[in-house]
Amino acid sequence: MLPFFKPEPSFNIALVEPEIPPNTGNIARLCAATGTSLHLVGPTGFRLNNAELRRAGLDYWPSVDLHQHSSLDLFLRDILDKRFYLFSTIGARPYTSVSFRPGDYFIFGNESRGLPDELLTSYPGLVLSIPMISDHVRSLNLATAAAIVLYEALRQTQAKGMASGR
Repeated sequence: MLPFFKPEPSFNIALVEPEIPPNTGNIARLCAATGTSLHLVGPTGFRLNNAELRRAGLDYWPSVDLHQHSSLDLFLRDILDKRFYLFSTIGARPYTSVSFRPGDYFIFGNESRGLPDELLTSYPGLVLSIPMISDHVRSLNLATAAAIVLYEALRQTQAKGMASGR
């Protein structure tokens, strides 16, 4: 197995009003595997004891650093002094154009609506996208998008950690 360095502080994935339990469960497993904090923001389209959610996360839920936030406004107020990025299909900047740092927050909208337009227009320089080749696909699966972004951030920080002898 390749050496893995957990970034300090950990990265953060925030899901705003997620709707599909298996997506959130898969992202929870991703977070458990990488030491990433998971933030569920606003109401979810399911209960946290949902069988599909638990099944997708398998028995890794105790390893998830889970934070729940009652609303997007309160969550944003908590992280305004932190680095964060918003992910949307309408983002003009590709996610690969950013040098991620440990502690960054990656904020994703829900499966059917994405992030609120007013949020995206409030922070236009922080809206990133994952480029897609086909015009026939509106968006990637939420769990897939979260994994792509997180592993790019880990790749960047692992390369820096390994170069510094960590």
